[in-house]
Amino acid sequence: MTKTCFSRCHAGHSLRANEKARGKDMARIWLVAAMMLAAHTAFGQDARNSTSRLTVAFAAEPTTVDPAQASAGVASYGVRPMLEQPARPGRDGKRLNGPAESWRLRGTKDKPVIEVKLRPGVTFHNGDPLTSADMEFSFQRQKNPKISRRFYFFDSVDRFEIVDDLTFRIHFKEPDANFVAAYFHLYAMPKKYIEQVGEEEFAKNPVGTGPWKFRSWKPKEEMVFEAFDGYWNKEARPTVRNLVVKLIPEDLTRVAAFKTGAVDLIDAVPLAAVTEFKNQPNTKTATLRTGNNLNLAFPTHMPGNPFIDQRVRLAAAHAIDMDAIIKTVLFGQAERYAEVAEGATGYNPDLKPFAYDPKKARQLLAEAGFPRGFDTPCYNLITPREPNVKEMGEAIYAYLSASGIRCKVVGLEYNAWLSFGRRARSGPPMDGLFLWMYGHGIPGDPALAWLSQLHSYVPGTGLGAASYISDPEIDGLLDKAKRAMNLDERNEILKTIARLKHERVHSVTTYIPLVTFAWHSDKVTFTPWPAAFWRQLQEIGLK
Repeated sequence: MTKTCFSRCHAGHSLRANEKARGKDMARIWLVAAMMLAAHTAFGQDARNSTSRLTVAFAAEPTTVDPAQASAGVASYGVRPMLEQPARPGRDGKRLNGPAESWRLRGTKDKPVIEVKLRPGVTFHNGDPLTSADMEFSFQRQKNPKISRRFYFFDSVDRFEIVDDLTFRIHFKEPDANFVAAYFHLYAMPKKYIEQVGEEEFAKNPVGTGPWKFRSWKPKEEMVFEAFDGYWNKEARPTVRNLVVKLIPEDLTRVAAFKTGAVDLIDAVPLAAVTEFKNQPNTKTATLRTGNNLNLAFPTHMPGNPFIDQRVRLAAAHAIDMDAIIKTVLFGQAERYAEVAEGATGYNPDLKPFAYDPKKARQLLAEAGFPRGFDTPCYNLITPREPNVKEMGEAIYAYLSASGIRCKVVGLEYNAWLSFGRRARSGPPMDGLFLWMYGHGIPGDPALAWLSQLHSYVPGTGLGAASYISDPEIDGLLDKAKRAMNLDERNEILKTIARLKHERVHSVTTYIPLVTFAWHSDKVTFTPWPAAFWRQLQEIGLK
């Protein structure tokens, strides 16, 4: 098989007197030069390796710093600066080398094997070397349902084989293209350290191989990281010693902190202020897709629910003027899409977003037996997980109400919203409309998201963990896509799934948010990174 690499200095008295004088002058020059060099070196050490500090502000807070406990994209804000996968996406979305020097596909068509070679010399923050034993330990930890929230990602793996200290193989019971598309799912975690301190302590004080070391986390206040001088990628080592991430969900407070210089960079510039920030002196901005794909989910799992009727779901799709919401509520900072974003795996250019047609919406409701409409709970996220997400939800529910789907809006904070969206939970059922979201990655692969939000719910497996849909045909196609190691074949299967999802209105895709970062360009160097919804902070420092 083809090997894929990820990839990433004198005679006379007067003459003797002159020489002596010149010697003294040269000595003075060298002394001054040495002093300047020492001062410059000291300054450089201060800027890079001593007390220098860069402060950023994020609107959302990570849910965990333990990759095994991660269940939402926001967790990656805390995980990815410190812990790494064998490979990762580059800024252009292409696969790059990480702690893995190379990988190749072996085995048979029915039972493939992935062989990975780790880079020599990669160490954890505590100085321990990264070895195949650590990767096996990480594998066992992430596939353990008692520890991991995404254990089902490893269901197709038969066993983990250590070849030598820097080489390991992952043996599959069956083909699993999703495993490759997700950079093998694995995070490099330190076996010796976790066995010494225990699971709970690791979740409080994680150790990884990434460019930043964990220092502290005060929930709802700040996270503090320190540059890792031993980071294996010398070209990408942080150029500032301390990184402080302030957690400021309030837009006005976050903007004020930036304008007063209390923070050096902010994410989620308020949508109404994007133009102002772009024109502000000594300020640089970057407006980018977040990677989140937002949609309206229906409670079709509830017997007798009106949304079981496809005509009612289609009515909801036509009742929403998404273009107007993007223009007025989101200030144009969003992109419409139909099932899969352009550039993502499975993108089908023939699919178009549903057109706003309130007359057709009311007609469809009447045909479904609801000429006067009906009342329904409508659950709305009120934490700023994405810019203006609360106001966007309110606008969507207002449009639905105007067409006869009368919303009783229920606001949910982020953790409650996240929990409410999961099927395996106690408490009242999700009995109404639900504004949901999932990441398609960079540039994107919807298969993993669909296993959670589109596949039928199968208790105890992780399949359909956040789904209120049951479609056996699509379930079969998702399984077929998982087994399709030929990427072209897999892409066509995903395009078919997208078409069926759209035609059957299993949910209504709404928009992909755009987020704007702003930083003080006279002080900060920052390169947005595609993983972790652009907030990975892989390349950031002081000038």
